Amino acid sequence: MQKTLNGVLLACLLVVAGMVRADSAAADFEQLLQAHWNWQLKVSPQLRTHLGDPGANHRWDDMSLEAHAERDAARERFLARLDGIDPAALDAQDRLSHQMLHQQLSLEREAYALGLHLMAVNMRSGPQHLHSLQEQIAFRGEADYRDWLVRLQTYPELLEQYRELLEEGLMQERTQARVIMQRVPEQIRRLTSVPVEESPFFKAFVELPETLTPATRDELRRSARGAIEAGINPALGSFGDFLANRYLQACRDEAGVGSLPEGDAIYRHLTRRFTTTDMTPEAIHAVGEREVARLLKEMEAVKDEVGFEGDLQAFNDFLRTDPQFYYETPEALYEGYLAISKRLDPELVTLFGKLPRMPYGVRPIPASIAPDTTTAYYSRPAANGTRAGYYYVNLYRPEVRPKYEMEVLSVHEAVPGHHLQIALAQELDDLPMFRKLGGETAFIEGWGLYSERLGYDMGLYTDPYSRYGQLTYDMWRAVRLVVDTGMHHFGWSREQAIDYFKAHAGKTEADIVNEIDRYIGWPGQALAYKIGQLKMLELRALAERELGEAFDIRAFHDHLLGAGAIPLNALESRMREWVAQRQ
Repeated sequence: MQKTLNGVLLACLLVVAGMVRADSAAADFEQLLQAHWNWQLKVSPQLRTHLGDPGANHRWDDMSLEAHAERDAARERFLARLDGIDPAALDAQDRLSHQMLHQQLSLEREAYALGLHLMAVNMRSGPQHLHSLQEQIAFRGEADYRDWLVRLQTYPELLEQYRELLEEGLMQERTQARVIMQRVPEQIRRLTSVPVEESPFFKAFVELPETLTPATRDELRRSARGAIEAGINPALGSFGDFLANRYLQACRDEAGVGSLPEGDAIYRHLTRRFTTTDMTPEAIHAVGEREVARLLKEMEAVKDEVGFEGDLQAFNDFLRTDPQFYYETPEALYEGYLAISKRLDPELVTLFGKLPRMPYGVRPIPASIAPDTTTAYYSRPAANGTRAGYYYVNLYRPEVRPKYEMEVLSVHEAVPGHHLQIALAQELDDLPMFRKLGGETAFIEGWGLYSERLGYDMGLYTDPYSRYGQLTYDMWRAVRLVVDTGMHHFGWSREQAIDYFKAHAGKTEADIVNEIDRYIGWPGQALAYKIGQLKMLELRALAERELGEAFDIRAFHDHLLGAGAIPLNALESRMREWVAQRQ
């Protein structure tokens, strides 16, 4: 009897000890998460701006070499603290957060060790685009304008930091491809060649609120003109001269990052980072080729349905050139996007049980960056609810923006694509901030591409040309797998990649060139879309097969999105567990 009592007592003590250990681990982990998030906000004033927090709107991120080294050292310290917390003592949600934070910090340290921070400028990213940060600021009172004015006044110092990074990149052979960097001096010239009042940096001061006194409005405009005329424009001119006369001469000739020293390691790192898998570039290339072959058959079927006489290449040429498929003016194109967006929202209730509270709007991409950027992009809402999400559409040269692509583009960038997924994640109460406001590219972009298929469930793609547009976009992402690995791993030239794209996708040549240059400047990111989509389609097929008539598409989507943008292996475990529970 005494032995039994002792055994029970020991068991109880072990349970209590385990609970104390779990409570301690959970408390330590919560403190670490908060410390890491506070650190991120401290080192990135621009992140705070994006989140809708105006407290650091007068500062830029520190891009100096010293700041990068300090951030790497801080990540090392966070990793050491993280390694001191046993994931087994955490609940399931915290274990996933532990895994994701550990992976994030490790990849960031690996990127720093590989010197990727030294390749800080390309035609789509860099200080020449920072005027667009105004789009993220709610200019309401005098303090908001004075904060932006301080940023204008300190912008020349920021350019020096970028120059320092690029100089170090030259020394360490960490350079961009010359073919994409050639665009940047012209981007800078466009910024400085207009009258000061038409400078994109001056935009906030064009229409000042009547709540400011006339004297204050005059003073703000005068100070902004002075900052641009005496500071920003000369600094940009000098930076542009450095790029044209020094940096460009030393840029790599090859398109692929694999041509750099340690290039293979760089690309394999980026492949892991953007796909959240251990897939090799060779395996990803093969997946892309299989998807291209599958989609070609479906596109051939649509071509035959509309009665076009000629091969698929001729059909694509017809779609690229026939005026019936294009709007004549930017204004008409914009109205077309607005009309499609209004049709999407009412259809969501058939596919989702939970919808975000945050709305979204449609905006034109700023004219200063439109020639060098993609067809559209999405800007997330402010974390504090002070700014809606926005779907940005490219109105530059409407004659190359096909009508039959507008539906599929809208479901990807707006709803049920990026806005729905990102806004829902931000509204999840039980996630740490780094998961609510961040997440894995393979999930985010995989969901966007998966959403394009949902257009059929929403009553879109009713005519064969719009259906062909959906197939074109799916093919576009399949081609990405082939050309991204082709250039960065297999040594393809830019021309080879463009030719392959043109031969297999009905995109316009202007879009194709911009896309290929985007992949050159952002290696690996293009892999996330199709790899993520294929995993989500696989999991949906599994759920439909296992659950049969009990399968509920609304419940499936709600659970798929219910943990934020997580790694694909974690998503598979989560959804398989859900299927088992439903059975």
